[in-house]
Amino acid sequence: MDNQVAIARAQAHYARCIDDGPLEDWPMFFTENCHYRVTTADNYARGLPAGLIWADTRGMLKDRVSALKEANIYEPHVYRHMLGQPAILTESGGDVESETPFFVLRVTGGGPTDLFASGRYVDRYRVEGDQALLRERVVVCDSKEIDTLLALPL
Repeated sequence: MDNQVAIARAQAHYARCIDDGPLEDWPMFFTENCHYRVTTADNYARGLPAGLIWADTRGMLKDRVSALKEANIYEPHVYRHMLGQPAILTESGGDVESETPFFVLRVTGGGPTDLFASGRYVDRYRVEGDQALLRERVVVCDSKEIDTLLALPL
């Protein structure tokens, strides 16, 4: 299968998992040793490694989902991801680097639909056959201001 197709398919299933569930499946889009970070475009451009959300193993991602389900208290809400086409930047063996633009709409309770975040996914995938797993995802948000209700993954 073509890497472009494998990554586009993985992206679509990733967004669907967050938007429609089950959220417990979200960590399975990553390799066991992975990196997931949410940061701002300014911090990314300056090479600052800190993130609003930061994890470096699939286990940490599972812990985050568990905390969302069992421990954290936050206003109920859902996301709807809108994704652009992934741009393949480099390919080397089974490793593929790509960027994908996104925006995420958020619906809180029975309330309005708001634009929650826009930006791009800066990714490194491991592609084997027709399966593409994230080795690294840096969610680069366009805005310097991130809503404090960043509970669900982007």
